[in-house]
Amino acid sequence: MTPNNPPARRPLRLANFSGYLGDRFTALAEVLDGDPVDVLTADYLAEITLAGLAAVHARDGRKGYVDSFVAQIRPRLAQIAERGVKVVTNAGGFHPEALAAHLRGLIAEAGLDLTVAHVEGDNLLARLPEIRAAGHALAHMDTGEPLAAWSVTPATPEGAQPIAANAYIGGWGIAAALREGADIVVCGRVTDASLTVGPCAWWHGWAVDDWDRLAGAVVAGHIIECGPHATGGNFSGFAAVPGLRKPGFPIAEVAADGSAVITKHAGHGGMVTVDTVTAQLVYEIQGPIYLNPDVTTDLSGVQLAQLAADRVSVQGARGLPPPATTKLALFADIGWQLVNMVFVAGRDIDAKIALIEDQLRDWAGAARVDHLEVTRFGRPDNSPGATQTDATVAVRIMATARERGPLLALASGLSSLYLSSVPGYHLDTGARRVSEPWSRTEFWPAVLPVDLLRHEVVLADGRRLAVPHPPAGPLVAQPPSQDVAQPPSQDVAPAGVDGPTRSVPLGLIAHARCGDKGGNSNIGLWARDAAAWPWLSGFLSSETMRNLLPEARGLDVLRHELPALHAVHFVLKGLLGRGGSSNLRADQAGKAVGEAVLAKQVEVPVALLEKLEIAQ
Repeated sequence: MTPNNPPARRPLRLANFSGYLGDRFTALAEVLDGDPVDVLTADYLAEITLAGLAAVHARDGRKGYVDSFVAQIRPRLAQIAERGVKVVTNAGGFHPEALAAHLRGLIAEAGLDLTVAHVEGDNLLARLPEIRAAGHALAHMDTGEPLAAWSVTPATPEGAQPIAANAYIGGWGIAAALREGADIVVCGRVTDASLTVGPCAWWHGWAVDDWDRLAGAVVAGHIIECGPHATGGNFSGFAAVPGLRKPGFPIAEVAADGSAVITKHAGHGGMVTVDTVTAQLVYEIQGPIYLNPDVTTDLSGVQLAQLAADRVSVQGARGLPPPATTKLALFADIGWQLVNMVFVAGRDIDAKIALIEDQLRDWAGAARVDHLEVTRFGRPDNSPGATQTDATVAVRIMATARERGPLLALASGLSSLYLSSVPGYHLDTGARRVSEPWSRTEFWPAVLPVDLLRHEVVLADGRRLAVPHPPAGPLVAQPPSQDVAQPPSQDVAPAGVDGPTRSVPLGLIAHARCGDKGGNSNIGLWARDAAAWPWLSGFLSSETMRNLLPEARGLDVLRHELPALHAVHFVLKGLLGRGGSSNLRADQAGKAVGEAVLAKQVEVPVALLEKLEIAQ
């Protein structure tokens, strides 16, 4: 068995086996059958996932944790006990106590010697009246609106009624549980990276103010939290990734000084390179400053190096005290939504879609639908030799309403157009028809003082341990948006940035990774080759981003450079409306923004293309 308080002597090996609820079910078995590790981590609580679990918990207070985690771990409990690995997860969702009790029952039934602890303090729903009465407005982090203004409509003059309110807490509760001998630690809304910070602090015996070490653990945790993202999944250079049919899950080897090596299980698919690690490092950040309840992490000096095949070193993170506030994720039901797809083919596509939209708007008006959005995907290929499928485009129908009834009426209208609309109108009758509306849940990010939290660990014997908050410091804001490119680094020759140009896809020069944070979409772009960094940093301004992505025109676009990564990072404020759980885009969480940008033709100096050996 792994000792409960080992001396700091070697790096801690942590392996992730889940990046979100819905990740590959077999991952836990794959990881346990893979290379030796000390701790297994699993992250399930993306903001969209929280919205779905919140609705489940609101309907039945006994539920709200991740059922699939139970199905994953049950057949592997004996192996976990035999190998002496620890398991740390936020699968507790809205009811970590219930999940911990369920696991204890399974362990007792199997006759195993494993102890389970759970972490509490993030769920503040019952305390919201008390918190608001004390004068905390819980203003929206992006808009500044007070919570009282949330979704106030004539139908809901009292505003949206939160069904969930969870604070983001740090990793010290996890560290305390491991010190007390817990083998499995079940959490609710601890931050993703804190699933790594807690075990590292326990293993290495760090103090709460070991800021640089803690910052290094935050970076390592951020890199592995999304599983195969770090081994080539969702990577813009996917064509060069071996074994991508089933990419493996990453391992972080975190040393006592907070530096890390990112690797993966031998023989598993995918790869670990500077580019695949950079892709995850710039994912879902808001700039060089990464806020966490354990430590404020400055990413601007993080450096990556390829040590060997599938081994990338990560060092240079700098830490400062965390702020005296933390994020609060609130969710509320704001009505109902309906999505369906219809198809049209051949000629006169614009006119056909326009008629369908007119017909649906007549139905929507009669049914009192609040919002109707009709979106075309693709363009028809009517060239010689093209098939009917080539000549077909999809039309997405999205509608919302405060009540369910109007959307049922609209669904009926959609089905009634077969004999009275455009030629070739059809739905996919081979698929399950999406005619049932489902509830619409909206996300509201706010901040509140950490001293309002009651962070506690509940051990298997019922003891409760209070977890003190780390000493706080001033809130460190993101640097001002750098709309003008910074001078290139001295170690990168600026050759090839001038002269005649040629039009090529931006993706020949750069990689990209994008993601969501509430209503904002982020996108990080970095040079495929260091020689392209001077040109890339000079080319990618905020205005250039608006031109590359017309949807961003009129939005506030924040720009920062990360020269050590040869990267330019953007935050597109409001691109996702109020957040992934409620916006009306098909790309709800902004996952394809980067691919759309990389496909755009841009003018690149011929001298640079020749230097990079990019042919005509």
